[in-house]
Amino acid sequence: MSEEVANYYPMWESLGLDTKSHDALLEAVGSLYGDAYLTQENRPAGMGYLDFVISEVHGLRIKELDDFRKEGGKVVGTFCLYVPEEIIRAAGAWSVGLCAGAEFAYDQVEQIMPRNTCALIKSFMGFKLARVCPYIEESDLIIGETTCDGKKKAYELLSEMHNVYVMELPQMKRAKDLAFWRSEIVELMHKIEELTSKKVTVESLQASIKEVNDKRRALQRIAATRKASPVPISGKDVLLATQVAFYDDVPRFTQSMNALADELETRVAEGVGVAPANAKRVLVTGTPMALPNWKLHDIIEKSGAVVVGEEMCTGSRYYQDLVPEEGATIDEMLDNIAEKYLDINCACFTPNQGRIDDVIRMAKEYGVDGVIDYSLNFCGTYQIESGAVEKAVKEAGFPVLRIETDYSMEDAGQLSTRIEAFLEMI
Repeated sequence: MSEEVANYYPMWESLGLDTKSHDALLEAVGSLYGDAYLTQENRPAGMGYLDFVISEVHGLRIKELDDFRKEGGKVVGTFCLYVPEEIIRAAGAWSVGLCAGAEFAYDQVEQIMPRNTCALIKSFMGFKLARVCPYIEESDLIIGETTCDGKKKAYELLSEMHNVYVMELPQMKRAKDLAFWRSEIVELMHKIEELTSKKVTVESLQASIKEVNDKRRALQRIAATRKASPVPISGKDVLLATQVAFYDDVPRFTQSMNALADELETRVAEGVGVAPANAKRVLVTGTPMALPNWKLHDIIEKSGAVVVGEEMCTGSRYYQDLVPEEGATIDEMLDNIAEKYLDINCACFTPNQGRIDDVIRMAKEYGVDGVIDYSLNFCGTYQIESGAVEKAVKEAGFPVLRIETDYSMEDAGQLSTRIEAFLEMI
């Protein structure tokens, strides 16, 4: 007897989704996922959890958020990892990442913003305008951040359609910038407390720091296995895990990723890999890849290489550093959170030598054969910084390929040709 298929349409309609457009989106994402992920051979069994998550990407997880809100809970949507999840959870709310990784409703977006706006911004505005992202509609509050001028101005437009709060991120990392950033985190804490009518306590903040750190530790374990040869897991699968980390239930995700890490460590011990030991090893760096943006990894790995690391916000920047857990007071913990988050090396900072150092360190640690520096079209910060990254990485002895693209598949053939030539060269 087959299990009854859940009917989520009443829930989607109650959220105000355009169900016809939403159906088209889900069909497109399902097709992309099937082609990129389900065609892989010798995948770890633990990836079955993430396959299930994607199959219910706008279903079961949305129902969990919906039920939580009906019980009086609050959901906070975010676009960037500078927004401290620890603060949100400590005040009793749930944090979810928002849709921003596919082309949708660009015709509507271009009526209110320039055509030559970066794909990430156009994507989240398109999802909102077309009413196809239930995560946005389930969010009682969306938190933006001033990581680029485009997002900053886009949040002004988004605030006309949704409840939006913007954190100001300093663009340098001096002592006075850290002090200012800490004050922004305090204001965020008060904003979330106001939203949930719950105060952040020593106990709740300690617990949330531990929970989020545990999630990062699980991803660190997975990342460590990618240093092995042969590599026990594809880059696509690890990218997916990091993307899902932004919106899945924290304890459940952590448990599943630790189980996956157990399996991968066993694979390493037994010499089991997803690619031959002589496959070219690639490090990808640059602009974050929001779900469901899997294009570059898919092309690289279908060209015969394997991605062994991502120096990006949907990669090592998300999980490589922990918030210290020794804080005994709220003030001490806020100090630790401010320092940890300001230490993330986004291209919005000037100077940003830390990112270049991270790329070179990871290239050495993961034994890569080459580095691919990825920028979204019209993402000025990463495009400009690409030159400095390429120069330093080449001087360190690693070949570099610079890629500028968007979310469409129109340039997939051209990218495949360039990547194949790069791999042959190295």
